[in-house]
Amino acid sequence: MSPAAKTAATSSNPTLTEHASQILPYRGMGSGIPRALEVWSRIDLVDDPAGNQFSAVVWRPEAEWGVTGEVTPPVTPSVEQLLVMLAEEGPLSSADLRERLQLKDRTHFREHYTAPALEQGLIEYTIPDKPNSRLQRYRLTAAGKTRVQKGME
Repeated sequence: MSPAAKTAATSSNPTLTEHASQILPYRGMGSGIPRALEVWSRIDLVDDPAGNQFSAVVWRPEAEWGVTGEVTPPVTPSVEQLLVMLAEEGPLSSADLRERLQLKDRTHFREHYTAPALEQGLIEYTIPDKPNSRLQRYRLTAAGKTRVQKGME
């Protein structure tokens, strides 16, 4: 037990303590830290006199379950639609994809279709060095082709 946990409790405001003891449930002055340490030993007590602070850090238990193998992030229906379109048509521009998917809003298309697919590595730019090029197209990656094949099975 750290020195801070062994220190006797002193009341800096006896009037408040007198009323709080009648209003709030408690088991005795200054017994909270020793009781907490009895129940959970993974508590760090940090005394910072220079900052006029005292902190208690309660560590969470380690997860008892673990992830085995690689977890594939879920593919939304929007991204699935985009992947199927690219599998059928080959590389397409943003405008061509929006037209075929009957979408008008560029922002919605970017946020719900291309950005998630790019982040998950399912599609890629045909000109990676110039993402804003007027000649830019999107194409399936190997992971995207695999995802489309799994979806069609």
